[in-house]
Amino acid sequence: MKNETIRIGQITIDFLLGAADTNGSVAMFEFGVPAGAKVPLPHYHEHYDETIYGVAGVITFTVEGKPVDIAPGESFFIPRGAVHGFNNLRQGNAKALAVITPALLGPNFFKECAEIVNAGGPPDLEKLKIVMITHGLVPVLPTKTA
Repeated sequence: MKNETIRIGQITIDFLLGAADTNGSVAMFEFGVPAGAKVPLPHYHEHYDETIYGVAGVITFTVEGKPVDIAPGESFFIPRGAVHGFNNLRQGNAKALAVITPALLGPNFFKECAEIVNAGGPPDLEKLKIVMITHGLVPVLPTKTA
């Protein structure tokens, strides 16, 4: 797979393996999250699992409402159906590796998100939700508490 960097706002994604490289079994990409970067909506995946491996800095995933810090050399498994999101809550940049099994998520998802987010002005959340759903991610909007 030809490695290209996809930028969505401040976040970078470098695909390392796609479905065509692994007979559909695994997709793998590295993602960089600068301190304070805008991050995707919390979501879950209907048909695939995700494993995160810390490469640099500390990235904080929130999985089913519980924060999980992932530092370099640490990993965390997110099963399909588990609501999750991530943030970089530290001062330095963070980088992690994501492994998707089976390989149902590819670069096109991120390219379509980049077109919306990088268009200028506030991102169109309705368009982002449609792209997410089209690629098997189900957005979960925060519920308002009284």
